[in-house]
Amino acid sequence: MASVTFEKAQRWFPGADVPAVPGIDLEIADGEFMVLVGPSGCGKSTTLRMLAGLEEVNSGKIFIGDREVTNIPPKDRDIAMVFQNYALYPHMSVAENMAFSLKMAKVPEEERRRRVEDAAKILGLTEFLDRKPKALSGGQRQRVAMGRAIVRSPQVFCMDEPLSNLDAKMRVHTRTDIAKLQADLGVTTVYVTHDQVEAMTMGDRVAVMKLGELQQVDTPLRLYDKPANLFVAGFIGSPQMNLMEATAVDGQAKVGEYLVPVDPTASKKMQGKITVGVRPENWRLVSANEGGLPVKVTVVEELGADSYVYGTSDVAGVPSTVIVRVSGRDTVHKGETVYVTTDPEHVHVFDTETGERLSD
Repeated sequence: MASVTFEKAQRWFPGADVPAVPGIDLEIADGEFMVLVGPSGCGKSTTLRMLAGLEEVNSGKIFIGDREVTNIPPKDRDIAMVFQNYALYPHMSVAENMAFSLKMAKVPEEERRRRVEDAAKILGLTEFLDRKPKALSGGQRQRVAMGRAIVRSPQVFCMDEPLSNLDAKMRVHTRTDIAKLQADLGVTTVYVTHDQVEAMTMGDRVAVMKLGELQQVDTPLRLYDKPANLFVAGFIGSPQMNLMEATAVDGQAKVGEYLVPVDPTASKKMQGKITVGVRPENWRLVSANEGGLPVKVTVVEELGADSYVYGTSDVAGVPSTVIVRVSGRDTVHKGETVYVTTDPEHVHVFDTETGERLSD
């Protein structure tokens, strides 16, 4: 096991006007499950491939433990890669696929068999060891790819969107399996995904990226509760945060003619154009005469315990869709107008121009 350190590691693809990763600084602790998340093209897979040795590092350094691996070939880095498309050999059985890297490393046959059987037991693949990949489901193939990584006992697991080919139900099940497996094995893991729900549910810490640069590296709960800037606020959370354009007036946030209450720490820093954010669950339904923000309901998603209300508001500065989470027993109907408000401690305030967080 080992830590992973990026020191201003840069990747500049030939012919590109700007670097894919301008120079990332990131420390991943020994045994930590770190998730790199962001929209397509943000540089997360490039960062992972730099660590794996599959992309050249144009400047900066990468360390695994105390050993610099910047210019070391992939096979000598002691990492195991799990790919999006599984990359299994179709003509080999499950056991042969899992043992292949050990065979190439000239590990004795008895040792290979023992390691494969141990990994198969952990992954629930024992009864499938003699099957070919085409006889397995997507989830089972992904577990074989995981097994192939486990048998090597590497210092670091690198996983590049390993669940994106699975259906929704299997994805939820398999991500739980991977998180449990990583906790049991204690192997440092760097996991790439564009799915922020996946990132929030799996990572010890999550690194949010945009255009090759880190926006915030924190625990899932801190990212959700204290997004560092507008990008993280809009990206983390499902459904996403309601972001409203406002003006700072006498320590208050004015959205159209509606005043949004903000906490005192933010009100002292607010000037000119600001953006205020409210999570869907932090709205409260109030009566029309209590001065709430009017929302005309267009869609109600009934999920049982909760419902998500999607609506529009004529108030200037409010986004085209307002999202409100209510109890599944609240009677809200399509076409009606509801009124919502919130509390100061639940309002996130950002500088519109810089995107910087103003709330504590």
